Amino acid sequence: MNDRVTPPMQALPDGEAEIALVVHLPWEDVAALGQEAGRLAARMQRPVTLDEAVSHRLRSTRAAAHAKPAQAPPAVTAPASVSSLPARPPGEQARQAIDRINGSAGHESA
Repeated sequence: MNDRVTPPMQALPDGEAEIALVVHLPWEDVAALGQEAGRLAARMQRPVTLDEAVSHRLRSTRAAAHAKPAQAPPAVTAPASVSSLPARPPGEQARQAIDRINGSAGHESA
């Protein structure tokens, strides 16, 4: 974060906190979050927002990290991409991400 401004934080009645962030993501990551929201919605038997999917993923990742026995920290590497697809123009990435979210990604064009 180059911007040293602290985003507003709000205490929630259930003991959690809410913080609003703006995150710039590749379309493949947005598609992965959509898929995560779909899986979570199926499990919870109700509609789920991308915000909820992100919060759930952060909580489950944190819980999994705490549940593991002490290990050497992983080597620092470049951030892994959700997809190892070659770079495409933003319009093509957006179309394919939307297709994946809608479940119609069976027909990919190069």
